[in-house]
Amino acid sequence: MAELRTALIDAGLHEVQTYIQTGNVIAVTKLAATEVEQLVHDTIREKIGADIAVIVRTPAELHQVLDENPFPDSGRAKLYYTLFQTPPDPKRLHDLLNMDSAPDLIRVTDNALYTLYATKHSDSRFTNNFFESNLKVKSTTRNFNTMTRLLEMCGK
Repeated sequence: MAELRTALIDAGLHEVQTYIQTGNVIAVTKLAATEVEQLVHDTIREKIGADIAVIVRTPAELHQVLDENPFPDSGRAKLYYTLFQTPPDPKRLHDLLNMDSAPDLIRVTDNALYTLYATKHSDSRFTNNFFESNLKVKSTTRNFNTMTRLLEMCGK
């Protein structure tokens, strides 16, 4: 993660922080979200050699994702948040939401897909790869602890 921080600082981002080995980065910039996504993607590809999707959210957007949680009374350990790089196609999303997800629960808002797992995330077929494959959109899935820690790192 030190190499990633250095590469992003060299690319022009400020106050760059990383969170453990999750691939999450907190940074300050005046660039628009799409510009940051491209800058970070290109920097990682050129300096680290990985061609990965980059998804950018502001602290306010992360707050909104947490606030819109459709499972507010659930155990946080089994709740995961999936953020999309671009909005999924409405028909694909409709088809996904009409799948039998039992015993897991899936809900979606304009800002995220929420999965409440009956047992463990690793026991379910509803993984980030599953969502990307079915919705044909790049995404990232994080647990409650990661989401709240990222906001804390932003000073929010």
